[in-house]
Amino acid sequence: MSPYDPSAFPPFAVTVDLVVLTVRRHALCALVVRRGEQPFQGRWALPGGFVRGDEDLGAAAARELAEETGLCAHDPAAPGVDNGAHLEQLATYGDPQRDPRMRVVSVAHLVLAPDLPAPRAGGDANGARWAPVDELLEGADQASTGLAFDHARILADGVERARSKIEYSSLATAFCPPEFTVGELRRVYEAVWGVALDPRNFHRKVTGTPGFLVPAGGTTTRQGGRPAQLFRAGGATLLNPPMLRPEV
Repeated sequence: MSPYDPSAFPPFAVTVDLVVLTVRRHALCALVVRRGEQPFQGRWALPGGFVRGDEDLGAAAARELAEETGLCAHDPAAPGVDNGAHLEQLATYGDPQRDPRMRVVSVAHLVLAPDLPAPRAGGDANGARWAPVDELLEGADQASTGLAFDHARILADGVERARSKIEYSSLATAFCPPEFTVGELRRVYEAVWGVALDPRNFHRKVTGTPGFLVPAGGTTTRQGGRPAQLFRAGGATLLNPPMLRPEV
């Protein structure tokens, strides 16, 4: 048997791309950065970059998010982190033609968090902004103005992951502050799904699902009107019965 020779195999790189979602002005928004270098210089893209030789994928995703935008995300498995952004691996993309520089495999990550601040650009990005996902995906088929690389596909996959996962898990609470009202949670579902929900039916479902919400012991008037009860996310990770997405 011949000895293993790494030089006999074509080189390729591994990157991480980040689908960072939040709800701003009652709309589901994604973070995009304007590329400051070739390829696709000047085009909007998802934040991300190359994985270093001494780091794992999760560490690379967290580093790229901080370097390119100044935002912080925390792996939910990390203990003692309060109000950290939800971070999970989304999918792997390996089309040989996805990057004109060389063979590049990207491991995309999904990041969700509430009330994320205005981003700042860093690294090889010369601009960063929050954009409604509908706006980004509507322009996905425009070669000159759409997202760079295959980022429109990655974004669409991330949005669908969020939309489907809040049906059967408590993931929607990741878009909320530590204490929130049922009305605020309903507006998250409406923004992510892009539909209007009946307030009374929604209140009955979320408060009647064991372990979904727990009373926080206070009220708030920050949404106007009468004081509304505050809740926290409960310990349930799976919803039974699920919150099925309305057909539109």
